Amino acid sequence: MTSPDPKTGERSASIYRMVMPGHICPYGVKARWLLKRHGYDVDDHWLKTRAETDAFKAQYDVKTTPQIVIDGQRIGGYDNLRRYLGLKVKDPNATSYVPVLAVFAVAALLALAVDWLTFLPLVSFMTLERFVAIAMILLAMLKLQDVDRFATMFLNYDLLARRLPPYGLVYPFLELGAGVLMLTRTLDWLSIPVALFIGGIGAVSVFKAVYVEKRELKCACVGGGSNVPLGFVSLTENVMMVAMALWMVAGIGH
Repeated sequence: MTSPDPKTGERSASIYRMVMPGHICPYGVKARWLLKRHGYDVDDHWLKTRAETDAFKAQYDVKTTPQIVIDGQRIGGYDNLRRYLGLKVKDPNATSYVPVLAVFAVAALLALAVDWLTFLPLVSFMTLERFVAIAMILLAMLKLQDVDRFATMFLNYDLLARRLPPYGLVYPFLELGAGVLMLTRTLDWLSIPVALFIGGIGAVSVFKAVYVEKRELKCACVGGGSNVPLGFVSLTENVMMVAMALWMVAGIGH
């Protein structure tokens, strides 16, 4: 690591980053903040035009900015700086359950908020109903961000989508519609069959792909660009829909 300046007690670093009228490199801002947080006196060099940026890249034979230099040693970009400082660098290809868990956590908070606003007990059968319905709505919203991408990933494991590819394009709308109707408890004659249909096929598809065929796949449950592994959490989405539909058939919560 860099030795402190004997006069000031500070360690010094230089950073070269894009600061243009129409663009400020976010990684440059993050790198500068990280250096200051770790006690570095930062010599901040701005690359103010595209030509200046291209000339800098050509001169130092680098492909990206920002570039950080510490003690005359070029560290590299933001990720390399984190490694230099002993900090964790996120692997863009790593699998994570965080997106699904975030959906479930927000759904639970929204269900509690609705109970609070409607003067109902914070924990009741109605809270559970609202949690499932809101979770369905949020998951559908994520799929609707890029329906085609979702449908393409969905084809990897859904049994009906493999036989009828357009089903993947319709699925998010069916999940959204069923969720909204279940949340408002209207048109039960429509929402219950839809939830049973898509949830049942989904549960069988996930179980077959993961537990029977032992395939390692990514789940399309939070959209087509996620790194959520297909497995227990993915199965939960479908089981919740089926359970909610059966719950409503039984008349629980009325």
